[in-house]
Amino acid sequence: MINIKASKRENSSTGHTNKLRLDGFIPAILYGGKFKNEKISIAKKDLKNYIQNESFLSTVFEIELDGKKEKVLPRDVAYHVTTNEPIHLDLMRIVSGAKIMIEIPVKFINNNDSPGLKRGGVLNIVRRKVELKCPADNIPEDITIDLAGTDIGTSIKISSVKLTENVTPTITDRDFVIATVAAPTIIKEPEKPAEGEAAEGAEGEAAADGTTPTSETAGKDGEQAKKDEKGKEAAGDKKPADKKPAEKKPAEKKPAEKK
Repeated sequence: MINIKASKRENSSTGHTNKLRLDGFIPAILYGGKFKNEKISIAKKDLKNYIQNESFLSTVFEIELDGKKEKVLPRDVAYHVTTNEPIHLDLMRIVSGAKIMIEIPVKFINNNDSPGLKRGGVLNIVRRKVELKCPADNIPEDITIDLAGTDIGTSIKISSVKLTENVTPTITDRDFVIATVAAPTIIKEPEKPAEGEAAEGAEGEAAADGTTPTSETAGKDGEQAKKDEKGKEAAGDKKPADKKPAEKKPAEKKPAEKK
């Protein structure tokens, strides 16, 4: 059990709250149970090793306030928009016998003992957290899934997970999937020609005059050849037109020059 000391906040003004943050404290609200809500503050250094953990919101802490200890569960964390530092906490008292709904992180073990993953398969995680209904004083830290013996095509459902007593998933109308071991996806790149083959191909495309035709000139030459061929075919189908002999005009006589 993680024990953390807390202090009451008598002044809840914005200025006082900001000063608490500058002094290294996180303002918090403590609620739930038969007691009234209490405004408290907790030293940031006491939570720095836990607050960034994925399982923080499902971890039970023991708060010591004015010499009295009680179990609490973090329900929400507010972060600063730019610094991403925690600026407020919501803590709920744990009442013995009461049931709560809480999201528990999924943990995978024995990845190296999975034949499917060894053969290049991929672990496709469908749900990283599962919402459970459980007693407030019996909250599991995580949902552990053993991957030993799983092969490609294996589908891990909630029914295959062993939960502790009185702990049930909130989704009860179907046997939902948590993860699968999927086949590897391989994209083959086109094979590159060897240097010798590339050189031979370039020489074979070279023109007779020693120049290498580009794709643009090659396309134009091909189109011109097709046009010439069509022109010849068209000319072969038509009969030659009768040519009339050109009529010669009589030469004009120049007037004789007078002496």
